[in-house]
Amino acid sequence: MVSPKIFASSDIACKYVADTIITKINQFQPTADKPFVLGLPTGSSPEPVYKYIREAYSQGKVSFKHVVTFNMDEYVGLGIESDQSYHYFMYKHLFNHIDIPKENINILNGHTDNIEAECARYEQKIKDIGGIHLFLGGIGPNGHIAFNEAGSSADSVTRQISLADSTIKANSRFFASPELVPRSALTVGIATVLASEEVIILAFGPAKAKAVKHSLVDEISSSCPGSFMRLHKHCEFVMDESAASEYTRRSETETRL
Repeated sequence: MVSPKIFASSDIACKYVADTIITKINQFQPTADKPFVLGLPTGSSPEPVYKYIREAYSQGKVSFKHVVTFNMDEYVGLGIESDQSYHYFMYKHLFNHIDIPKENINILNGHTDNIEAECARYEQKIKDIGGIHLFLGGIGPNGHIAFNEAGSSADSVTRQISLADSTIKANSRFFASPELVPRSALTVGIATVLASEEVIILAFGPAKAKAVKHSLVDEISSSCPGSFMRLHKHCEFVMDESAASEYTRRSETETRL
């Protein structure tokens, strides 16, 4: 079941999400033998979330010593030293600023020479730790979750996937030119995300409005992977007003803040 939450601005929404993550970690009271497991995304949508988490950490409001993280995806062919890799992004925006042990950080290796083995290893490691407690994700303009493009099935797991032209175009703003955007990526699957105890999906800006509508209102299908989130028992779509502009169905599960 999806609980839509619509905020007056993306910044207010990101503060809410950061506070939610911090509260979940603190309530869980993680230990070395019982870590809190967090799934994380990259991109412009979660940047303010990470900013608020960094601030909370600096104020002593949360510790990541017993938190284990799994990132959603990584480009194929980019080394971890590349400033466009998701390794680089995560350390720049979060990991370099908190007390998480390096061995607790998990990010897919897009530079591996055995992609199939890397994806299988990653999926198994998530299962071996007991699954993800809270998975934070974003949604693409075409409805993709992580890099699960249109056509991805509900039972898909961690794998390599070719990126859609719309995804390459959307991500080209981070590169010197569109030609430099990798054409494929490693990504957790829809089933990987759905197996998490809780999911929060971020959607900000008018470019996400159609994807939000398709995810929350239209038929659940592989044409919009975001729609599969409605199969989850506890998923929040956290949006600003512009992202929710085409979402017309009002229900008792929607909250406006």
